[in-house]
Amino acid sequence: MKLGIVGLPNVGKSTLFNSLTKAKAESANYPFCTIDPNIGIVPVPDFRLKLLTDLYHSQKTTPAVIEFVDIAGLVKGASKGEGLGNQFLANIREVDAIVHVVRCFDDTNVIHVDGSVDPLRDIETIDLELIFSDIELIERRLAKSGKGASSNKALAKEAAVLKALKAYLEEGRPARSFSPEDDEAGALIASLNLLTAKPVIFAANVGEEDLADDGASNEYVARVQKLASENGSEVFVICAQLEQEIAELDEDEKKLFLEELGLKESGLEKLIAASYRILGLISYLTAGEKETRAWTIKANTKAPQAAGKIHSDFERGFIKAEVVNYQDLLDCGGYNAAREKGLVRIEGKDYIVKDGDVVLFRFNV
Repeated sequence: MKLGIVGLPNVGKSTLFNSLTKAKAESANYPFCTIDPNIGIVPVPDFRLKLLTDLYHSQKTTPAVIEFVDIAGLVKGASKGEGLGNQFLANIREVDAIVHVVRCFDDTNVIHVDGSVDPLRDIETIDLELIFSDIELIERRLAKSGKGASSNKALAKEAAVLKALKAYLEEGRPARSFSPEDDEAGALIASLNLLTAKPVIFAANVGEEDLADDGASNEYVARVQKLASENGSEVFVICAQLEQEIAELDEDEKKLFLEELGLKESGLEKLIAASYRILGLISYLTAGEKETRAWTIKANTKAPQAAGKIHSDFERGFIKAEVVNYQDLLDCGGYNAAREKGLVRIEGKDYIVKDGDVVLFRFNV
């Protein structure tokens, strides 16, 4: 899974990136501090992995991972060359979802590029720049397909779809809410990797005092949540500055610190949960003496395709899957005991893998 972090300058983007990745990306109180895109790989916290590793005494534990891409702060006019952000928009065309960091705190010591805190205005600024960038990409594609549209049916249809989509974007609406007329049009739009077609997760960056009630008393957060609910987006509340401090602690210290703050989970855990929800992802597990590992797949994935996540040969030569729920496995104290109690199931090609399944694939090639 790959997530792109966007936002205006000085909203806490790079501070959040630092806290998530411990990558020490430069963070300072002036616009365009981030010039080159920062990239970090983060393991997905999953308590089930440690429990299974201990059960099997696994030599190796491999979590699922998320790649974060942090680009320069975008400003009004970025798509036309203002500021530095536009040259890096290409870096987030390949991400699965966009994490939009929104400033939801007042602090006269932290400069706001527009002079005041207004999360909805900030969101609109970023949204428009992403729309303008998408329109520019569509115009370039239209210039190519439009040339042969008069004599080629396929190109004519492509041009018609692109023109309709361009008109839709020009009304200030994102590509993710555009309804293609058929599967062919949908496939064309998907191939464009449009920024506004990607799901959005808003990171409402608040002061430490607003964390205890998860931003419930913060009016800025309420506005972002209302906008997100109207647009099918996810929101999580975070104090990026505090998260950066938490990131410096070891696991035991982190747990104690979160308890003292009255928090059940870190910002990273909130973001991962939101990412999995909005992208429709789950994790299944494989476990044994050599390795215990988490594999991220789309919900409703069938067994052969889930096996293909491990290796294409597993999918090609799929015979069956031996499946047990991780909790049943732990409760029984091992695979053989779970099988004796009838908790290990033999599943075929139509089985839909579920979150928390521990799977052993049988295949032959």
